[in-house]
Amino acid sequence: MATFWFVSAPLYSHTDWGGMLKTAKALHARGHHVLWVSEAALADTIKANGLPFAVVERTGWLWPPPPPPDFSTLKPQEAVMLRYTRALDTWMSEDLVAQGMQSLLALAERIGAPDVLVSDPFLSASAFFCEKAGVPLAISGWAAQANLDEQSLFPVQRNLSSDSQQRIQRLCERFGLEGVYFSKGAAPSIISPHLHISYFTPAWYGSEQAFLLPQNEFVGGAPETPAEPPPAWLDDIPAEQPLALITLGTTFTGDLGFYSWAAQAAARHGLLPIVAIGFNPITPEQKATLKRALPKGTRLLTFAPFAHVLPRCKLMIHHGGMGSTHYAIVHGVMQIVVPHAADQRIQARRVAQAKLGLNLTAHDVRQGMLSEGTKALLEADWVQDNCTRFAAEMAAAGGVPRAATLLERMLAPHA
Repeated sequence: MATFWFVSAPLYSHTDWGGMLKTAKALHARGHHVLWVSEAALADTIKANGLPFAVVERTGWLWPPPPPPDFSTLKPQEAVMLRYTRALDTWMSEDLVAQGMQSLLALAERIGAPDVLVSDPFLSASAFFCEKAGVPLAISGWAAQANLDEQSLFPVQRNLSSDSQQRIQRLCERFGLEGVYFSKGAAPSIISPHLHISYFTPAWYGSEQAFLLPQNEFVGGAPETPAEPPPAWLDDIPAEQPLALITLGTTFTGDLGFYSWAAQAAARHGLLPIVAIGFNPITPEQKATLKRALPKGTRLLTFAPFAHVLPRCKLMIHHGGMGSTHYAIVHGVMQIVVPHAADQRIQARRVAQAKLGLNLTAHDVRQGMLSEGTKALLEADWVQDNCTRFAAEMAAAGGVPRAATLLERMLAPHA
């Protein structure tokens, strides 16, 4: 049996990507030594899933980010550049990445290096560690794409591209590395020549399929069969009542207005809102204000078990996190996506392009388009048909069991 390290940023959302944590559990069930590696904030979550956990001081991920400035005081170009730079800083702050790499090297010194390291797609420290330690790297949840031509980038993106390239080069010089696990193009990213696992199908990438690289494997996914019974509050809702699940995941939960606008839109069109606000603390005053803004009958929760709730949903209104998007797709549920940051915009765009739902902006929400969008989707049977078909294609791709098998195959050349 082999040793696999799964390394992620210390955020619950970074354990998912459509199936990363489930794949770790599948390998563990097959008898492999699976170790999840992250900062202490994830320890309880990983242990609750039955996996061994190793704490490292740093993973190289900047979280929480520094407080944002007042973007309204900046010129539009300055605001855009600052947003891009803040995004780059989360995964490529040089000192933090160096500390993350050193933390992984220290762990390997104590317990031995893994046979394969499976990484969160945005952990630069994993890429540098694997090159330094001679460990094969697999990326979970993100497809590798061919390098972009610099001329295809906007000027602000070109500036950021140059900055990211310089940061990678300085870190390579600092550690005597070549950066073999980074793409060399205009938009540098972590890339493995061995394996990228996408928990979607090629069709999800639409017109981008032409740029997908051969080390990608597309395993799709299927709904889980819950091991535990449904919660009592869900059983109390009449079976004939269609639901709308409303969530901002685990990171962007402070946008309380979103919950009330989405719930009002759902209720206006005959859906019972299930609002999951996550575990980030809100004050009693904020919670009381939110409750007053929600339609009668809304269930307000910190956590909603997706595997139980989504089979009863007609619609999911959310932020576009990859895990949330994946859950809605495999359950064949129509979506309205209102992205808040980073890769959420990619998921939102692909949902719309695949005709599985709508991509709305924060401005659209303020203009009342959540209600219009909900009405349009509920009246469009062809959108639900698309969702049902796409879910079937996802299930046929093999899901988590196939992902685990693909990782096992990486062992042969290195045995």
